[in-house]
Amino acid sequence: VQLQASGGGLVQAGSSLRLSCAASGRTFSDYAVGWFRQAPGKEREFVATISRAGTRTYYRDSVKGRFTISRDNAKNTVYLQMHRMTPEDTAVYSCAARTTVTGALYARDDDYTYWGQGTLVTVSS
Repeated sequence: VQLQASGGGLVQAGSSLRLSCAASGRTFSDYAVGWFRQAPGKEREFVATISRAGTRTYYRDSVKGRFTISRDNAKNTVYLQMHRMTPEDTAVYSCAARTTVTGALYARDDDYTYWGQGTLVTVSS
């Protein structure tokens, strides 16, 4: 599967932004999807993940209540809606996918097989 992340940009603190991860090549509903981010000079970190059917989600603590991951399998797209953004959310955001036959969730980057290119999100104070 090929993944393409988009929707990044420059926003002010407190703003909202929605990222998209569009997939092509395979049956998208066979894949669990995760969002990761990497800030300048820091390690890549997990942000959120969603099960293949979209019925289960999991977030890192710092984004709970502010970010929402969702998917539309008919459109082969996963979204990351971000609200009340802070400068600490500044990073390159990437989406990743892996096949699964269950509703499992995956929060480690080495759980994933396929990666899209990142999209830069910059939050100014």
